[in-house]
Amino acid sequence: MPRKKAPAQSTANPERERLRLSEDRKENWKRWGPYLSERQWGTVREDYSEDGDAWRYFPHDHARSRAYRWGEDGLLGFTDRECRLCFGLALWNEADPFLKERLFGLSGHEGTHGEDVKELYYYLDATPTYSYVKALYKYPQREFPYQWMVDEAASRGLEADEFELLDSGAFDDNRYYDVYAEYAKAGPNDILVKITIANRAQEGATVHLLPQLWFRNTWIWGCDYEDCSMKPSIRKDGKRLIAEHETLGEFHFHAEDAPDFIFTENETNVQRLYGADHDFAHTKDAFHRFIVDGELGAVANGQGTKAAAHYSLYIPGGEERVVRLRLSHVDEAPKVPFGKGFDDVFKKRMAEADIFYDDITGKKLCDAEYQVLRQCYAGLLQSKQFYHYSVKDWLEGDPNFPPPPEGRGEIRNGDWGHLFNRDVISMPDKWEYPWFAAWDLAFHMIPFDKIDPDFAKQQLMLFLREWYLHPNGQIPAYEWNFSDVNPPVHAWAVWRVYKMTAKRGERDLNFLAQCFHKLLINFTWWVNRKDPEGRNLFAGGFLGLDNIGAFDRSKPLPGGAQLVQADGTAWMAFYCATMLSISLELAAHDASYEGVASKFFEHFVAIGEAINTLGGTGLWNEEDGFYYDMLHTGDGRGIPMAIRSMVGLLPICAVELLHNETIESLPGFKKRMQWFLKHNEIFTEQVSCLDFAAGVGVRPKFLLGLAARERMEKVLRYLFDENEFLSPYGIRSLSKAHEDNPFILNLNGEQHCVAYEPGESRSYLFGGNSNWRGPIWLPVNFLIIEALEKYYHFYGDRLKVELPTGSGNWVTLEEAAKDLSRRLLKLFLPDENGDRPINGDHPEWYRDEHFKDHVLFYEYFHGDTGRGCGASHQTGWTGLIAKLLEDVCKEEK
Repeated sequence: MPRKKAPAQSTANPERERLRLSEDRKENWKRWGPYLSERQWGTVREDYSEDGDAWRYFPHDHARSRAYRWGEDGLLGFTDRECRLCFGLALWNEADPFLKERLFGLSGHEGTHGEDVKELYYYLDATPTYSYVKALYKYPQREFPYQWMVDEAASRGLEADEFELLDSGAFDDNRYYDVYAEYAKAGPNDILVKITIANRAQEGATVHLLPQLWFRNTWIWGCDYEDCSMKPSIRKDGKRLIAEHETLGEFHFHAEDAPDFIFTENETNVQRLYGADHDFAHTKDAFHRFIVDGELGAVANGQGTKAAAHYSLYIPGGEERVVRLRLSHVDEAPKVPFGKGFDDVFKKRMAEADIFYDDITGKKLCDAEYQVLRQCYAGLLQSKQFYHYSVKDWLEGDPNFPPPPEGRGEIRNGDWGHLFNRDVISMPDKWEYPWFAAWDLAFHMIPFDKIDPDFAKQQLMLFLREWYLHPNGQIPAYEWNFSDVNPPVHAWAVWRVYKMTAKRGERDLNFLAQCFHKLLINFTWWVNRKDPEGRNLFAGGFLGLDNIGAFDRSKPLPGGAQLVQADGTAWMAFYCATMLSISLELAAHDASYEGVASKFFEHFVAIGEAINTLGGTGLWNEEDGFYYDMLHTGDGRGIPMAIRSMVGLLPICAVELLHNETIESLPGFKKRMQWFLKHNEIFTEQVSCLDFAAGVGVRPKFLLGLAARERMEKVLRYLFDENEFLSPYGIRSLSKAHEDNPFILNLNGEQHCVAYEPGESRSYLFGGNSNWRGPIWLPVNFLIIEALEKYYHFYGDRLKVELPTGSGNWVTLEEAAKDLSRRLLKLFLPDENGDRPINGDHPEWYRDEHFKDHVLFYEYFHGDTGRGCGASHQTGWTGLIAKLLEDVCKEEK
């Protein structure tokens, strides 16, 4: 969005004040937000099947008729932080077979490359307290091609591109509606809603709008903890609805222009789904049957647990209609729900949003950059979701229902019975990944810290609490398998958020110490479980990089072989270095942490010795000048997995700077460090642990790096080679050299191949819905940029690299880091023709005036063209682009 001129009458920042009041628990401004999932069907927590096939047990076709057990979903919705009372939209174009009340997509079995949402929607704006929120859904006037999307995907192989909604012709001739949902809060429990529907076609058309209000079904399960409740109600009272809930209280809902209200119950239609007799006279899908099928008896009379206002809107071509709604607690309900005061609240909150973001950016971004930043933060904020999952109750079943099939815990999550989730959590993507992912969330908190540091700290602490962290110390990965192993980046996020939140001397030591104590338990789990032989070389499984290896690294290897992982070892060194920095910070205030700091220093050096020298060269390949995984076969052979991938780049990210003044202030740590280095000189030959003073006035420092300078420079030559890792849009996850020279391994009669695949995955390894064999991924690019900056702060102008390799252009590592940042920013910013690389498949559509300003933040990006791939709304870790944008543009301007 173009920058607006902030109001001249005030320099205050009302949104910051609301955040402060919320943090101090004086006013609950975050009680309501866009916490409604975009897909509750097809999730593990709704799966009570014998075989663990969540997609088939609860498909999209069931979602309109079947009550959810653990959450709710909706279109452009809003709910309270416990998801008791929900608001969302339903639409009908008089062509579809049912109402559009949730986003449609293909399941993991149906998609060409795994699950994939097949809709067009955009997060346009939001403030951290949700005092203002705006989102857009594009709804075709033609019949939505539900079955065609399924059939077309089934006809395509892995080598084919995705068939998207824009390819179907559904939007041809601009025959679609832009449906904008805007929310503004007059108070913490007074929510104003404005729905604007614009007809983009030349001809007039009719659309049915049903703003829906419903209670999550918490009354039929018979559970005995605080989430279950007495049955609430929504009833008509004159021209308004009254919603009553035993813990939420009484809320009033007003709809402008006195539409008809219709009612039903949020209960399962067992007759439609299973052919059984109805348990309930009115069911969840009643509005579909009433509006679409004309079944007059489907709806209830004046009361239920689900209600809607029904608008039938004829909209002439090129025009729009606005519908205003209001949901208020009885104590905050206004006497006049609409009128000038309604519009004034929207204007005020929108202006306050501009003030809030102008304060963050310092007004140093151009309009295009500012637009990307605002939508990036909007996506980040609108990807929060109420997430509820009590594993014990899920395994055992509910008292009022038959017990679930035996043995479900053997399929997944059987040893996580302590896990109890009932929180608002930052999601990777509320449709494709509507469940938390631990290592994703760590990256989310870096951009979150800029806009809501209290939330960032609370989220990081949450995953270390006793009802999340396993008693053995493992952090839960994600619901498909909480025991999967993700890279240990939680400590890094804690350390970064701690430093970013306040300037030195004003930082939250209590937050740091609380996290550190739990991280010690997690670190011990890693050492005990992932280095069982005590060699300081780590395995770990797939480690978040899905299909990057020649085989599934989370499963037993053929013939009893074992894999020692360069990335697993690098991640542990990275973890070690971060824990060292944290313990040194804590030791500056409490000397008892000095011994722990010594432990992490010595452990880091030991890992460095192992990855560089164990067995001669460790995981370093001197001939190639690169780090590789090592496969130990059952007959005693050691085979370097000579795949140039992100696996071999990650060792350079394990780097930390130690300032001499810090060491001098900690005599116990200094003494132990000096003794250790004196008596273990062999350990430091390949580890870059050097005393160095970088000139007059610059603090002397130590560099603790996994790779010595000579090896690091060799790796960087690959990193900056355009025929290897360097793309116009960042660093590829696999070298382009493997396009013509794939890695091939014959093992026990089976051939394993890894080739450069710059776009979507060409294999079903890890479901096929992500690909680490060539595309560009923001989180690892971000870590590489950070590492280059650290190396620069140590070496300064004394170390330069050729960028690109072979070009004769020599730059400092600081300049190289900035260059990588600019390449990543090019993905999202329009070029001289107005095109953004992320829109590579549909540039003609995104030149249209109603598309061109909308930005999507994909999961990963094509290694050659920058086209967006994977989940289309993964603003979570792709939201790191906001941090890069601010850093680069502020310096340049």
